[in-house]
Amino acid sequence: MRIATAVLVLAVFVSGHEAFAAGKTCDVKAYGAKGDGVAKDTLAVRKAIDACAGGGTVEVGAGKYLIGPIELKSGVTLDLQAGATLLGSADVADYPRRMEMREMWLQPLIGAKDAKDITIHGGGTIDGNGESWWTMARSVKDSGIYKSSNQHPRPMLLMFDHSSHIVVEGITVQNSAFWQIVPYYSDDLVFRNLKIFAPQHSPNTDAIDPFASSHILIDHVFSSVGDDNIAIKSGVIDSPGPDSPSHDISITDCVFEHGHGLSIGSELAGGANNIHAERIHFKGTDQGIRIKSNRDRGAQIYAMTFKDITMEDVTTPILISEYYPKVAPEGEVPSAPIGRLTPFFHDFTIENVTATGAKNAGYIVGLPESPVKSVVLKHIRIAAQKGMIVMFAQVSAEDVSITSQDGKAISVAPNAVFDITK
Repeated sequence: MRIATAVLVLAVFVSGHEAFAAGKTCDVKAYGAKGDGVAKDTLAVRKAIDACAGGGTVEVGAGKYLIGPIELKSGVTLDLQAGATLLGSADVADYPRRMEMREMWLQPLIGAKDAKDITIHGGGTIDGNGESWWTMARSVKDSGIYKSSNQHPRPMLLMFDHSSHIVVEGITVQNSAFWQIVPYYSDDLVFRNLKIFAPQHSPNTDAIDPFASSHILIDHVFSSVGDDNIAIKSGVIDSPGPDSPSHDISITDCVFEHGHGLSIGSELAGGANNIHAERIHFKGTDQGIRIKSNRDRGAQIYAMTFKDITMEDVTTPILISEYYPKVAPEGEVPSAPIGRLTPFFHDFTIENVTATGAKNAGYIVGLPESPVKSVVLKHIRIAAQKGMIVMFAQVSAEDVSITSQDGKAISVAPNAVFDITK
C-alpha cells in the first residue's frame, strides 16, 4: 500500500520545510490584525500570508481574529498558537460566489488552490461560526445538496483544491457552516492529532471529506459533529464526468462520537479503493462502518478493510447499501440497466469488531443488477435489538456472533449468499 511510503516521504519533507520556514516569520499583528473578535482582520491575515509565500511562517498569537475568506499559498506554515482562534465572519457578503469543485458555490473560509508544501499547526482553533448558516439551512429545502442549483450555499471551512504535501495537525476545527475539512483532487495529506466539533444536529458539518483525493493519513482524530465523522467522496450526484477515485487512504487510532460514522460515499461517481481503517472507537454515532451509494452516483468501490473496531450505542454498526438515502428496498426490486453511474461494491473485509447497545446489527444490501460481492466478516461480536439483513449480496463469515432481541440474528434473502464458518 503506497500510503506508508507517502507518509514517510511527507515526514521527511515536513522536517525540511519547517527548518526552511523558520528563517522567515510574518506575525499577523505586525500587518495590522487586532485579534479582538470585533474588527475584521481579513486583510491583515492575507498580507501576512502573501509576505511569507514561498517559504515562511505566519504567526497567529493568542486572540480572536474575525476573518472572511483567506487563501494559503505554497510554502506557508500557518502557526496557529494556543489561545488563538480564526473566527469566520457571519456576514454572507464576505463570501463571494465562485466555482468550487465544479459548482458555483461560496469561497471557503480558508482555502488553498494549486498549492503545495503547506502546514497548519500550533494548538489553536479554526471556528466557522456556523450557527447563523445552520439556522438558514434548516429553513429551506435541500440545503445540504452540493449542486449549483442550491440557492442557499454555505461555505466550507478548510479546503485544499488540487494541492499536495499538506499537513494539518494539533489544532481544533469546529462549527463549519458546511463540510469542515475537504481535500479536493489533492494528494499526500496528513491530518493528525485533531479535534473536530460541531453540535449534534448541525446540518452537513462533516468532519473530514476527502473528495477524489489520494495518499491521505487521518490519524488520532477526535470528531463529534452533526453529520459524517468522515465521508470519502469522488463525484457529485448525476455527475457528467469525468471523475477520479479517492484512493490509498488510511484512518487510524480515531475516536468518533456524535455523527453519522465512518462513511464511504454517498457521492462516488469516480469510485474509491484501497481504504484502510484500524483501531477506531465509535460512541453514540448513528452508524459505524458505512458504505453508501445509489444508481445516480456510483462507480467501482472496492479494496477496503476495517479492523479492530469497537462501538458503544451505535444505532447501526455495519451498513453497506446501494440504495442511499434508503437502507433497503421495500417489496420487489426491478433490475435496472447498468450505466456509467451504477455502483459496484466488492472486496470488503471487516475484522475484529465489537459492538454493544445497537438498534440494528447491520445491513448488507446491493442492487439486483449489481450485487455486493466478496464481503468478508471475521471475528464479529454485535449485540442489537434487531439482527442483520443481507440482500443482493455475497458474504463469507468466520466467527461471527450476532445476538438480537428479536431473535433473528441474520436474515438472508433468497437473492443473497451468506456462508458462515464457526
